[in-house]
Amino acid sequence: MAPRREIFGWAMFDFAGQAYTTLIITVIFGVVFTRMIVGDGPDFRLGNLLWSLSLSVGYALVALVAPVCGAIMDHASAKKRFLFASYVLTVFSTACLYFVTPGQIWLGVVLIIISNFGYAVGQSFIAGFLPGLGPPDKLGRISGFGWALGYVGGLISTGIVLLGLGGVTQDNFDNLRLVGPLAAFFFMVGALPTFLWLRESKNNTVRLAKFESVRCGFKRLAWTFRELRRFRDLAVFLASLFFSMAGLSIVISFAFIYGDQVVRWAPLYQMLMFVLTQIFAAAGAMGFGLLQDRIGAKRTYDLTLLLWIAAVVLIYATPQIAGLLQWVSGLVVHPQQVFLVVGCLAGLGLGAVQSSARALVGRMSPLGKAAEFFGFWGMAVQLAAIFGILSLGMLQALFGLQLAVLLCLVFFAAARVISALMDERRGEQAAFQTMGV
Repeated sequence: MAPRREIFGWAMFDFAGQAYTTLIITVIFGVVFTRMIVGDGPDFRLGNLLWSLSLSVGYALVALVAPVCGAIMDHASAKKRFLFASYVLTVFSTACLYFVTPGQIWLGVVLIIISNFGYAVGQSFIAGFLPGLGPPDKLGRISGFGWALGYVGGLISTGIVLLGLGGVTQDNFDNLRLVGPLAAFFFMVGALPTFLWLRESKNNTVRLAKFESVRCGFKRLAWTFRELRRFRDLAVFLASLFFSMAGLSIVISFAFIYGDQVVRWAPLYQMLMFVLTQIFAAAGAMGFGLLQDRIGAKRTYDLTLLLWIAAVVLIYATPQIAGLLQWVSGLVVHPQQVFLVVGCLAGLGLGAVQSSARALVGRMSPLGKAAEFFGFWGMAVQLAAIFGILSLGMLQALFGLQLAVLLCLVFFAAARVISALMDERRGEQAAFQTMGV
């Protein structure tokens, strides 16, 4: 078991990085981009489509480089160097979002692609450290602790920004453009303990030239592709993960846009939604993290998928539920009030599904090839995000955002069906038998 300080340092990258997810992708900049930067009319369909395309290009770049980078990092013991490079790229490009003003659509698109690539590839790199932090039966709580601390970081950073900058309204744009530099500063400072306390495991004693490390990285990657049949349960899980993350990427990227455009919430409810979902997400990540060490990561993962299926139905039906409650009670019920309650339910599964998925990959990955296997995890996650976000972007352009959100229901159901084919224990045994390779 790694020292507590090292585990805390590892988790602080989640703490720091959640500022990017919440401030840029989920809560503020996504709404600013679609409504104020593009501003194409009452239904914002062009803005939504450009937002989905921007995120998808960044994820595509991660899918291309994450597996081979993982192989190189494992061979050259260079995880921290790669992680630091992604960290610097994310901080710089996110700070530059300050220069994006209404009408400068393509500058915004380019900076989102770069910053999202830096952040997303860094998530793959930091996950590669997880198997070395503890035994398999402790990885669930360690992963859950990281996600829970991440949502605390998201709550703190976004709370500071919303209180300091004001509401997400058109006349407040001059203040809102500071969201990029503030997210970058929070990420920069919050991740310092990671680079101070997280240790790099040394897998080789011979220091190779850079080009030799790249060549060996490609050789290791080719070996994994050839031997993938030995890790069939991991392969099945990655297929399930593809669909679950396709659904989750839509929720993360469009939840607050949905609240703005479909539910039409007031700034107060937007702030309440953020605070409550972060609290419930942190509780869900930590609670489900402890649960998965008791009942198994696969059972926990399956449980979170069922939770998300229920949440998506309620998200779609929010306006209808509000009307039904008003008819039954005779009281005025606004959809934003119903959406707030549904958001708490969704929040429970927000960190739980990601935490259990990360722990499952850690349990089924040989220790000496952890970064490489998490590179495949990163590739699956990013390809899923591309597939999910682009599909949603095109569907909402045709049918509107409310109907298009039902696509998430299909994705989560498909993930649950595929997950039934996986044997967690057999996957762990395959990883253990490959430790010496």
